[in-house]
Amino acid sequence: MGEPGEARPSTDTDTVTVRNEFALERYRYVLQQIHAVNENAHRFLAIYQTLATALVTAALALFVGYRKWDLAAATARGGVIGLLALVTMVAAFTGTLIVVGALAWLDYRHEECDITDEVVGPGFRKRPRPGNLLRWYETYVLLFILVSVTTMWVLAASFLLPAMR
Repeated sequence: MGEPGEARPSTDTDTVTVRNEFALERYRYVLQQIHAVNENAHRFLAIYQTLATALVTAALALFVGYRKWDLAAATARGGVIGLLALVTMVAAFTGTLIVVGALAWLDYRHEECDITDEVVGPGFRKRPRPGNLLRWYETYVLLFILVSVTTMWVLAASFLLPAMR
């Protein structure tokens, strides 16, 4: 513990030091999580693009080759619809992951603001605002997914399926 007569640090100072060190470690963790959430959105988009491209390519191959493969038109139409349904499921899953990631990001940002308000001072870091939704890239990723899936269904219903008689 120390020699008799040696000055010992005050308990209040120890408590403040431990609290600040804990807050700093928690702040580092929160920033790391925010970074991970940001990276995940890019991964989810890449997964969607890859799977959607593969499934739509399979649908187009089915459209082009069903006669050569001696498939009935109804079977080929069902295959195209099934592949587009899979694309839609992949899009829904990807959209869900992006929305959950955005909600996690918001939670981490609020925690970051709580830590900085307590340790540095109130208002040091501005809290995220719903009005900034148009500045978030996740908004545009979700719009891209929605527009691309809708376009695939419209094109298939307008051109592919009617041509498969």
